Amino acid sequence: MHVLTLESLVAAGKLTGQRVFIRSDLNVPQDGAGNITEDTRIRASVPAIEMALKAGAAVMVTSHLGRPTEGEFKPQDSLAPIAKRLGELLGRPVPLRQNWLEGVTVAPGEVVLLENCRVNKGEKKNSDELARKMAALCDIYVNDAFGTAHRAEATTHGIAKFAKLACAGPLLAAEIDALSKALGDPKRPLVAIVAGSKVSTKLTILNNLAERVDRLIVGGGIANTFLLAEGISIGKSLAEPDLVPECKKIIATLAAKGGTLPLPMDVVVAKEFKADAVARTCRADAVAPDEMILDIGPSSTLGLMHVINEAGTIVWNGPIGVFEFAAFEQGTRQMALAIAGATANGAFSIAGGGDTLAAIAKYDIADRISYISTGGGAFLEFLEGKTLPAIDVLQQRAAG
Repeated sequence: MHVLTLESLVAAGKLTGQRVFIRSDLNVPQDGAGNITEDTRIRASVPAIEMALKAGAAVMVTSHLGRPTEGEFKPQDSLAPIAKRLGELLGRPVPLRQNWLEGVTVAPGEVVLLENCRVNKGEKKNSDELARKMAALCDIYVNDAFGTAHRAEATTHGIAKFAKLACAGPLLAAEIDALSKALGDPKRPLVAIVAGSKVSTKLTILNNLAERVDRLIVGGGIANTFLLAEGISIGKSLAEPDLVPECKKIIATLAAKGGTLPLPMDVVVAKEFKADAVARTCRADAVAPDEMILDIGPSSTLGLMHVINEAGTIVWNGPIGVFEFAAFEQGTRQMALAIAGATANGAFSIAGGGDTLAAIAKYDIADRISYISTGGGAFLEFLEGKTLPAIDVLQQRAAG
């Protein structure tokens, strides 16, 4: 995927004295009093802003926050807490501008934050009229918000059509590079791990990956449905029996191209879904009618680790078992450590999705994964093989 980048424009000296409009993802969680409880996204937005400021640009930054009603600004929709935290990280005041569509005053070497962009009428519907107004505010548009790349909105898509120059910021550019490396031209074998409660929510991803990967590892309720497809009884485990035919098609697709979908040989089961439930390890075909599968067993874990150790590229989305409960976390834990180990030995690994990030944090391996995606929905849609509108428009602009 070829797009123009902010870094390349800076290197060419094209930012000096220019008005730069940066669409960041500053949608961070807040408590009831409006205090920011986790600022990863704000910190991730800083490099693009600093890059533009150091290059002598007049910088405008905007983002959405929460789910405001268009045209109806409320105090809880304000980016005021974001402006304060951003100022602390940048080491300079970051003024917050309201009613900014009619014009913004900002000098080269200065930065302002433009109030919640989703309050503007036409933002979510990608209004051309709104997009043209925003494009008129700047000389260069920068999209640095991968988390919203799957949405065609005025600040993520429309403005990129009408701005004089449109490019990707360092965060978005890094996502494009990592995803392209993982699925565009991967080092083989390509191993994908897709886990979760339901096949139905990941069916498009599974079908797309089955066409691309060498090994497809499934976990959680998804694996249970595949076990059903192989004629194995799974007791009262979470599964979707109506999707057994789809699972059989995925297995056949992989087999036709020489790929494999290794299923658990042994599992850890319990009669109740709770942290202190009594755990029992058994063969995958020996689950009692009143038991549910909550993790893979030690033999399956060793097999999974072997597959990961041989991988050239690893795409990871989802924990293998109920890793929140100590008795059912070994599969996910050992898998996470194996991915970290394979990465240290030269494999390229990319991970994304909320539960995946929680597992990475729990096992303290963030610095041992090649790339951790910042966008949940965008990451999943990329795995589905979908075109991400915000990236697509930048590709079109780069192509002239």
